[in-house]
Amino acid sequence: MTFVRGLHNLHTPDQKSVVTIGSFDGVHIGHQAILAQVKEASQRLQIPSVAMTFEPQPREYFSAERAPARLMRLREKIETLLSLGVDSVVCLQFNRQLRNLSAADFVGQVLVRGLAVKHLIVGDDFRFGCDRSGDFAMLNEQGKLQGFEVQDTATVETDGRRVSSTLIREVVGQADFARAAQLLGRPFAISGVVGYGQQLGRELGFPTANVQLARFSAPLSGVFAVRVNVAGRFYCAAANVGLRPTVGDLVKPILEVHLLDFAGDLYGQRIAVEFLHKIREEEKFTSVEKLVATITGDVEKIRQWFLQSDK
Repeated sequence: MTFVRGLHNLHTPDQKSVVTIGSFDGVHIGHQAILAQVKEASQRLQIPSVAMTFEPQPREYFSAERAPARLMRLREKIETLLSLGVDSVVCLQFNRQLRNLSAADFVGQVLVRGLAVKHLIVGDDFRFGCDRSGDFAMLNEQGKLQGFEVQDTATVETDGRRVSSTLIREVVGQADFARAAQLLGRPFAISGVVGYGQQLGRELGFPTANVQLARFSAPLSGVFAVRVNVAGRFYCAAANVGLRPTVGDLVKPILEVHLLDFAGDLYGQRIAVEFLHKIREEEKFTSVEKLVATITGDVEKIRQWFLQSDK
């Protein structure tokens, strides 16, 4: 299993490949059904499987801060795709060069010469190339000319709606974490490396592990009961996702986690934060004293929630 980053690292492989293309944000059960199709075709044709994605995601390139919140980091996406059995994940930088590539050149340079595609699996609404001029019909035509097959992706529905990253953002935003877990095939979590902050939480009596989200928006905000995975050990914790409006020093949201009954240094460690229950929305308080009093109440509510959950 390999990860290839950058168009310049693509080369004509010795073997043909089965390819699928997408943003794969969240790698949810709909994506997993597509990957199952890819693996089936790979095994049937006895050639490697490839999942190709982009960084930044195309909507982020065109819309910047107006783009939808991500469900996962690029690293998590790559790890999850590889864990589901594809042979390679190829990530292309979505930049001006790629944006200006014509549909025909995308097929020729990326799919045919770069990946030696033999079997391509994409949705029938897939659009690509400069000004989104390429579509499913064009891929079928190119496939007949250049020797590859095109297959439509499987569709997974729940309650009459197609499972999609958009639906999961909606569900996560509503703090329906049980349904989010069903749609993702695993609990909704955010992971990242704990970094140094202003140590404001420590000054207030609630030291936090801070994870920068590195994005303009997050799929959820507020105060939550969470479970934190630190090097394979799990801790109950309180988490805040947002802009810290009382302090007012952030432009982008941050994840702050206060581990209950924990003593130690987490700086530089990668943690995974699983969201379980929402306590309240993020608020702006008129004083630091009111903020501390509310956090104290939040932590007590979260302790009680865990006690009730364990019964």
